[in-house]
Amino acid sequence: MKDMVKRGGGDTAAKDLQPLVNGKGSTSIAMGTKKEMELLEDHSFPVKIQGAGVEQFELEVHGFWLVQDTILAVLAKEEVAPRTCLSLSFSGIMLDPLSEIQAIKGLKAGATLRLVEEPYNPRTARAHLARLQELLRTSGPQDALREGRSPSLLDTLCPTDSNFGVPSGKGTKRSVNDTKSAQTLVDGPPPEYILPGSQECPLLPLLPNGTHTEAPSLLLDLSLSCWNPPPGPRKLQGDFLYISVCTLEGRNCDITSSPRGFYLNRSTVDVFDPRPATTHQISHCLTDLLSQISPGFKMGLAALRNRSQPPPLESMPTPYRTLSWLGPQSAVRNHRNPFNSRLGLEEHVGPQAPDWNDELQAARDLPQGSVEERLMRDRVLLQVNSAFVWAAAQGAESVIDGCVAPINGGTDDPAFLWGGLFLSRGGDGVGALGGERGRRARQRLELNGVQSYSDLEGVLQGLHTLPTAVVDYRGIRLSAQGLAPGLEGLDRGMEGGPSRGLLYGFAAGAQESPHRRKMLELLAQAAKALALQRHAVVGPTGHQVPLFTPKDTQGVVGADGRFYLLDLFHVQPADANFLVTRTEGQENREEEGQEVVEEGWSTSYSTSTGLPRPFPHGLCRLRPELIRAFIQHKTSEFSQRVRERMEESGGVEECTKDGDPRGTDAVRGACKDVGSVSDIIFEMRFNPDVFSPGVEFPSSESSAVKLQERLLREAAAFIITRQIPAFVDDCQQLNISPMDGTTLRQALHQKGINLRYLGQVTRYISQLEDKEQLKHIMRLAFGEMLMRSARRILNTYLQGIEVSSLAAAVSHFLCCLLVPHFSAASVGEEPKKRSRRRGRGVALDSTAWSALSGTELWSLLNQDAKETYNLTDGFGTNVEHLVEQYGLQKVSLLRELCLKAGIQLRLREYTLSNCNKAPISQDDILNIFPVVKHVSMTMSDASKMLRSAQNNIQKGHTQQAYDQLKEASYMFTRVCDDLHPDACACLSSLAQLAYLQGRSAEARSLQLRAVVISERVLGFDHPNTIKEYALLAVYVFAGGELGLAQRCLYRARMLMLLIHGEEHPYTATLDNSLGLVLQGEQAVQYLQNALKLNTHFRGPNDLQTALNQHLLAQRLCTVGDYRAAMTHEREALTVFQTQCGEDHPQTKCSAEFLRAITQQAVQVERTLRQGGAPSADATIPESLSPSMETTLEQLALVNGILKPTLRSKIAELKEKLKEIRVSAKPADASSELSVAVNGAVEEENPPCEKEVNGEDTSNEDTAQQDSEVSDKNEEEAAPATNQEEINSSEQTEMTDRAGDDEPNSKTVSEKGGVTITTEEPGTGEREKGETLLVANVDAKATEHGTGEDIVMNDSLEKAEVNGVDGIA
Repeated sequence: MKDMVKRGGGDTAAKDLQPLVNGKGSTSIAMGTKKEMELLEDHSFPVKIQGAGVEQFELEVHGFWLVQDTILAVLAKEEVAPRTCLSLSFSGIMLDPLSEIQAIKGLKAGATLRLVEEPYNPRTARAHLARLQELLRTSGPQDALREGRSPSLLDTLCPTDSNFGVPSGKGTKRSVNDTKSAQTLVDGPPPEYILPGSQECPLLPLLPNGTHTEAPSLLLDLSLSCWNPPPGPRKLQGDFLYISVCTLEGRNCDITSSPRGFYLNRSTVDVFDPRPATTHQISHCLTDLLSQISPGFKMGLAALRNRSQPPPLESMPTPYRTLSWLGPQSAVRNHRNPFNSRLGLEEHVGPQAPDWNDELQAARDLPQGSVEERLMRDRVLLQVNSAFVWAAAQGAESVIDGCVAPINGGTDDPAFLWGGLFLSRGGDGVGALGGERGRRARQRLELNGVQSYSDLEGVLQGLHTLPTAVVDYRGIRLSAQGLAPGLEGLDRGMEGGPSRGLLYGFAAGAQESPHRRKMLELLAQAAKALALQRHAVVGPTGHQVPLFTPKDTQGVVGADGRFYLLDLFHVQPADANFLVTRTEGQENREEEGQEVVEEGWSTSYSTSTGLPRPFPHGLCRLRPELIRAFIQHKTSEFSQRVRERMEESGGVEECTKDGDPRGTDAVRGACKDVGSVSDIIFEMRFNPDVFSPGVEFPSSESSAVKLQERLLREAAAFIITRQIPAFVDDCQQLNISPMDGTTLRQALHQKGINLRYLGQVTRYISQLEDKEQLKHIMRLAFGEMLMRSARRILNTYLQGIEVSSLAAAVSHFLCCLLVPHFSAASVGEEPKKRSRRRGRGVALDSTAWSALSGTELWSLLNQDAKETYNLTDGFGTNVEHLVEQYGLQKVSLLRELCLKAGIQLRLREYTLSNCNKAPISQDDILNIFPVVKHVSMTMSDASKMLRSAQNNIQKGHTQQAYDQLKEASYMFTRVCDDLHPDACACLSSLAQLAYLQGRSAEARSLQLRAVVISERVLGFDHPNTIKEYALLAVYVFAGGELGLAQRCLYRARMLMLLIHGEEHPYTATLDNSLGLVLQGEQAVQYLQNALKLNTHFRGPNDLQTALNQHLLAQRLCTVGDYRAAMTHEREALTVFQTQCGEDHPQTKCSAEFLRAITQQAVQVERTLRQGGAPSADATIPESLSPSMETTLEQLALVNGILKPTLRSKIAELKEKLKEIRVSAKPADASSELSVAVNGAVEEENPPCEKEVNGEDTSNEDTAQQDSEVSDKNEEEAAPATNQEEINSSEQTEMTDRAGDDEPNSKTVSEKGGVTITTEEPGTGEREKGETLLVANVDAKATEHGTGEDIVMNDSLEKAEVNGVDGIA
C-alpha cells in the first residue's frame, strides 16, 4: 500500500481486488479546466489480449492507465485467473510496467497485446498459491450474511438481469425474451403479509435464496509437503517449496515449485525423491498441472468458471462493513477447506506492521494540480482509510477477546499495540467527564474533532491529524489510532518542563522557532475557518497562554516534519443547556430568593424549558451544523439591525453615501446588538473553553468571556426556540419524513439538534394541536430513546460476562426487553440442561447475568431516560405500554437494537408475544460484530459536480444537470467503484432525468445499480433502499415489466412494514403505486388505505390527498362502482376549487371527469330500471379508463418524479418579484455596508416562496450563508498583542451564495438524495426552463387539453390532479 501511495497510482483498474471507501463531499477544491475534463472523459478503447495459454479476449483500457494497471485488470478476468507473474508485450517489445498506455506508440483500438510468462521467485510463487487459494474458496451466496455484511437481494426479484451492475452498455442491454420471462414470474395476488391492515411481519421473506449456486469442490486437500523446506542441494537447483495434493479421485501427489513453474515430483509420504516425474511436463500455472493430474479438478474448474455468478457490483468488497442484523438459517457453512492454514501463507506475511499514519499522510501529500491527480489522490486516500477501518475492527476484536496483552500492564486504563494501531479506552473517565459515559463521549468527540480538521483544505492541509476510529464491541468502546512519527520525542523534559517536540498547547511553554511560527499561522487560519475565537487562559505557572484551539489540544512536530494536532475532543463549543454553573453572586441571590436571569436567555426560559439541567457527563457540546445555522441566523439579525438603525438615522440611501458616519455607526451598533466579537465588522466566533471545568481565564479576558457566555446561551436557546420547531414543522409539512432511528438521527443532526434533545422534541410535539399528524415522529422518537437507553445498559451488562455465556446472556437480555414480565427463572435452568445434554459435564461458569428480570431492566431503562432525556413519565413497566400508546413494533425495536449493538440473529420467525417461553434462544445469536465509527474521507471533484448538478436541476437546466451527473457518476466510479451513498444518489438522480427525457431503458439500468449500491452500502432494509425500489418499479413498469414492478413494490412495502409499520406517510406512496400497477379489487384496497393515510398525515384538503381521491375514483370506475367513484371525485373537486380556484384548468378537468362518471352512472342506472342487467363483458368508456401513458404520469407524480405547477399564480408571482426588486435596490451602497443592506432585502424574499405551491417548503439549512468580513478593518481594530493572529488570518477562503444578485422564487425539496426545484425568475427564464422540463410530456398534456406544465419535483407532499385521461 505504501509503495502504491508513493508512486501515485497503480491500482486503479483492479476494481475487483481492492476494497475501496466512501467519503463525505467537499466543495473547496477547484474542478479543473474544461480541457482537463474533456481529456478525462473519453480516453478508453478496446484491445485484444492473447498468449500464455489464454484464449483471446477483449479488454477495455484507459489512456491514463499504467501498464501495471492493465496487467492487474487482465489478472482479474475470469479467463486468466488464477494465473500470475505475467507481463505484457506489444509488437514484440516488452512494455515498461510504469509507462502510460497513451504513451505507447502505435497502440490503438483493436491492437493486440501478448501475455508473457515471467519466471517465479519464492515470493511470487507463494502469491500464485494465494491466488489459487482465492479460486478454491470462491465466495458462496450466503457468505455476505455469515460475515455480517448486508447482501444485495435484487437478483432474487429479477434473475434475468445478471449484468446490470456493469457500467458499459453491453451489460445493460436487455432482450425482448428477458422481458417476457420477467413478466411471467408473478402469478396470483400479493402475499397476505403485505396487504393493508395485516398485523403479520414475517422475517423469512426478507432474505430469500438467490439464483447463484455454491462453488463445486475441486480438491480434497492442498497443503505444504512434509519435505519442506527444500534441502540445500535442491534449493541451489531452484526448488522453492513442495506442495502435497489429494485429488477428488483419492490420488496423493507431491508438486515442486520452481522458477519455471510447477511440476510433479516422485516423492511420497515415506520417500523423498524430488526428481521430476516423466509423465507430466512443467506448467507455469498450477491449475494446468492439476487439470492434467485430476479429471475431477478439470471438470470442477470448468463448472466453476461457467457457474452463475453475481455481477461485480454485487461481489466486490464494500469499503466498510454494512451490518446485517439477520444471518443465514444455517449458522455453520458447508465444509469447504480454505487450504490457507496448511499452505502456510499466513506465516510469510510481512513481519512489519503497517504504518497507517505514514500511508495516510503520504496519500494526503499526493499532487492535486489536475482533475486526474485529484481523482487518484481521493482514491488512494479512501483505500488507505478503508484498510485502516477494517484493521481497527479486527484489532478491537482481538484486544477485547483477550488475544493481545496490554503494553502498560495496567488494568484501569489498558493500552494495546496491534497491527500498527494504538488502541485504548480513552482515559480513566472520572471527575467531570462523568464516568464511563463521559469516557465514551470523549472518544466520540475526539473523532468529531479529527473530522473537523481533516475537512480543512488548501494550505490548512498542512495541519495533520492521526488516522482515528472508534470501535464498539461486546459493550466496550476502544479508540484506534495510527502511530504518529516521533511520539517518543514527546517525553517530558527535566523537572516537568515542556515536552520535546511540543510546539503548541497549554503546557508548551514560551519558545520561538520557525516551526512554531508556521504552526501558529496555520492554527490561526484554521480557527477562522472553524469559527473558533482566539483567547488566552492562565497557564500552569500563572502566565497567560494564547490559544487558537481548546486548552487540551496539543500541536507537535513529528519526526517526518509534519504538524500534528492531538486531543481534539473540545473543538466544538459547550452546550449551555446542560451546564448548571453558578457564580458566587448568583448563589447569594438565589439564597435571598431573587430570580437569577442569565444573559442570553429570556426571563421565562428556565421555567418554560426546564433548562439548564444536569447531564450524566460533562462533555455536552454543540454540533457544527448548529453553529452554522446560528451564524446564519445572526447574520440575518445583523442585517436587520443595520437596516433598522439606518432607517432611524435618516434612511438607508442617506446613510450609505460615501463619508456619512451614520452608516458606520449603524454597523457598530448592530455588531454590539447581535454579539459580534468585533465592534467594527460582523464576525461570529466561539470560545471552546468557555463553560469548560478546570479552565481559568485572565482578568483581561473577562469582557470577552462574558460575551462568549452570552453567545453560547443564545446558541443553546436557538435549539429550543428555532431548530426544534423548524424540525417539527418540516416533519409536519413532510419536507422530511424519517422512517427509522437512523434517518431520524440524520434529520435531527442536519438541524444541529443533538439526540439528548429527543425529550424536548417529544414535549414540543405533544403540545401541538395537530399532534396526531406527527404520530410517526413520536413513535420514532420514543423508539430511539428506548433503544439508546437499552444499548447503554447492554454495554454495562456485557462487560462482566464470560465469553462462554455471551450468546445466552444476549438472548436473555433481548427477552427481558421485548417480552412483558419475562421470568428469569425458567431461562436460568435452560443453560444447565443444555450443558448436560451436550455432554459438557458442568454448568456454565457464571450465570449471574440470568438474575436480570424484565421488571428490573425496565426500571433501569426509565431511570436512564429520566437522566438523559428528562423523560419524567418514562417508558412504562414493559414494552406493551409503548406498543399500545405509540404503536411501536417489537420487531422494529429488535432490529434497531441489533444494528446499534452489532448483534446478528438467525433468520427465522420470532414470536415475541409469548410470555411462557423465551422467544429468542442462545442458538439464535449467531455473532456479535464490531460497530465502527470512522472519519469520512472527501471525494472533492465528484461531490462538487453532484452538487452543481443538483443546483442546475433546481434552476430547470436539466440537460446541463444530466451531463454533470454523468461526469459525477464517472468520477465516483473512478474513486470508489460506486460503492458510496453519494454515488447511489447520483445514479438515482441520473435515472430520474433520463426517465424524464424519454430514456426509460437507461433509467432502468441506472436504477438497478442504485438499488444494489443502496442495499450493500446502506443496508438491505435501509429506508433509502425502500425508496430506490419504488423508483425502480416506475421505470420497469414503463418498460412493460409489470411482474418485476409488482415485486419491487411488494419488497418495498414489506421492508416498510418491518422498519416502521403501516402508519407512515411513505406507506401511502407505496400503496398508491401498488394501486396503479395492480388491477381490480386489489388496486382499490391499496388506494383506499393510501387515502386513509394521506387524510391522516396531510389532511383532507391537501392536494396529494385530492390526487389520491382521483386515483381511487378512476380505479372504482374500472370495477364498476360508479357511485363511490362519484363521491371520491367530488371530494377531489372540492379541494381543487378551494386550492386552485374555479377557473383553473385543474378544477375544470376534475369537473369534466366527474361529469363523465355521472353520465356513466346514470346510464347504468337506466339499464337496471328498464329490467336489464349490466353485461359482464361491458367495456368501460375510454374517458373513464386511464391509458398506459396516464398511469405512467400518475406513477411519476405519486413518487415525486413529476409535479404539476399552478400556472394561475405565475403572473401574480412575477409582479410581486418585480416590486421586490424595485424596492430592494439601495442607491450607491458602499462596500462596507452592502452585507447589511443585501441581507435585509433577502429576508423579505422568502414569504414569496409560498406563492409557488401554496405553502412554504423552503429549508433554512439548505443555503449556507457566510458573512463577508474585512481583514483590513480587523487589522486596524486588533491590539498589538494579536498581531500574530492577524498576520496568519489574512488569507481566508470565502464562499458566496450563487444567485444572490437575482432573487428567485423557488420550491426546494430534498428527498432520497435529490434536490429538485421549480424556480420562477422575474425575466423570461421561467418559460425556457419549463420547456426543458416538459419536453417529453407536453404533447400528452396538450393532447388532452390540460394546459398544464408538468415539472420535476422530488417532493412527495404536494401534487395536483390534471384532467380526464391525461391527469394524475
